Amino acid sequence: PACDKQKEYGACQTRQCLWPKPCPNLKVDHSHYVEMLDAVRQLPKVKKVFIRSGIRYDYLMYDKDETFFDRLVQYHISGQLKVAPEHVSAKVLDKMGKPRKELYLKFVDKYYEKNKEFGMNQYLVPYLMSSHPGCDLNDAIELACYLKKIHHTPKQVQDFYPTPGTLATCMYYTGLDPRTMKPVYVAKTYEEKLEQRALMQYRYPKNYDIVYRALKKAHRDDLIGSGPKCLIPARRPKEAYTPNRKRKRVRER
Repeated sequence: PACDKQKEYGACQTRQCLWPKPCPNLKVDHSHYVEMLDAVRQLPKVKKVFIRSGIRYDYLMYDKDETFFDRLVQYHISGQLKVAPEHVSAKVLDKMGKPRKELYLKFVDKYYEKNKEFGMNQYLVPYLMSSHPGCDLNDAIELACYLKKIHHTPKQVQDFYPTPGTLATCMYYTGLDPRTMKPVYVAKTYEEKLEQRALMQYRYPKNYDIVYRALKKAHRDDLIGSGPKCLIPARRPKEAYTPNRKRKRVRER
């Protein structure tokens, strides 16, 4: 249970535990998780216990007891940890019910600080999504610029797909946010979704024409050329680009 009230009455129907801000009744506690991991790690013939994904970094950041964070970095990461900021646009994150980018950046800084503290050299791999309800072309471009800043090219792109019973699916089909009944932009056409996916992999030569068209459509000619902030060159590259197999450390600073 997230709080004492939940034990008796169940989950709240009108509020979320972590969004837009942590509920004042929320009790952040990883102690049971730590006990379980310690117990599994001590089993005979068990050498390592790895957590590859599924960490709620926002919940972790709200925990004043850093025991779980310490154990995670020391014992439970197999070279890289996958986390899901999903996006960087504040407008899109609000539709997702996810925390703002600033909290994720704090988590990233703390993660690498802990790695340095314990003499580890482990990476972060962010899960990101295209075409979520609320995400328009400008939001997709903002995400592409962020990926350039951290020198990360996703090998796979997760495109939004409506799933029955979710808030996002309601927005997708109705074009309305049921929480406010205000209109929500939804990318539904093949061309729109293709542009948003291609922007996340703007470095791939096969995506050049799509990205070029998208940037022109958004009047973002400043991102076309040879400048340090440009996403693509002014002319189509001749040589095929292959992402470096050696994953570079994903840093935001």
